[in-house]
Amino acid sequence: MITLDAFLTTPWLLFLSVTLVSLCIGSFLNVVILRLPKMMHQDWRCQCEEFLELPEKQRKQEERITLSKPASTCPSCGHGIRAWENIPVVSWLVLRGKCASCKAPISPRYPIIETVTAIFSVVTIAVIGPNESALWALLLVWSLVALTVIDFDTQLLPDSITLPLMWLGLVLNYFGVLTDFNSAFWGAVAGYLSLWSVYWLFKLVTGKEGMGHGDFKLLAALGAWLGWQLLPAVILLSSVVGAVVGISLMVFRKHGREVPIPFGPYLATAGLICLWFGSEIQAFWYGFLGV
Repeated sequence: MITLDAFLTTPWLLFLSVTLVSLCIGSFLNVVILRLPKMMHQDWRCQCEEFLELPEKQRKQEERITLSKPASTCPSCGHGIRAWENIPVVSWLVLRGKCASCKAPISPRYPIIETVTAIFSVVTIAVIGPNESALWALLLVWSLVALTVIDFDTQLLPDSITLPLMWLGLVLNYFGVLTDFNSAFWGAVAGYLSLWSVYWLFKLVTGKEGMGHGDFKLLAALGAWLGWQLLPAVILLSSVVGAVVGISLMVFRKHGREVPIPFGPYLATAGLICLWFGSEIQAFWYGFLGV
């Protein structure tokens, strides 16, 4: 049986395995992205019905949605997705982007997410190096992919992803996986409090909510994984990208200033950049400050 050290020191086996596993993870992320917001809305509605003490007859009756049930079907004809139709990327290409039953088009977003997940995973291994830290970092990468698309779609950053991600970062860095525990702990604290402070300052000045609470938790998770030293870079990069995209939307697509723009994707993008090039960014930052 091959050992972990042998696996990590055999490049073709490592990168092939990471690619195949990441494609499957990307397929699973498609399910999470589609179903998790629906699960959240179901839970919120049930909580509201219980709080209002609605009679059973007045409560909405529908099948409970989980990540595994009901089985995946074509939204156009209800055709059940068979195993061979669910192979990452390959099935979409074989079916030519159409349902096997009714020939309705299948969104290319599914294979794109699977491919992006695999590419980001391979880049993570290549940049960080063939070691255990890089393998653990894949969990951060996969989570950021899911959070990015969910936030784009729904402007939600689910606690069921952000909070476990933060705690996992703290636990892993207790053992020094990506940074030391002291940096991770204060990274989580500073990450949360920095955006929390901006949120309340903006609300006191304007009377409006400038961002969601999920952004605080996501930055806390990034701080727990990367350490407090990279938080300024994460905040600066995400703010610059967010400002450029926001201005572009207003200028070219007549996007109203009142229309909210999700900030989570920009935090996630900045977090990925800092995960891959954190040492270089930190060296540049210290050099700029003359430290």
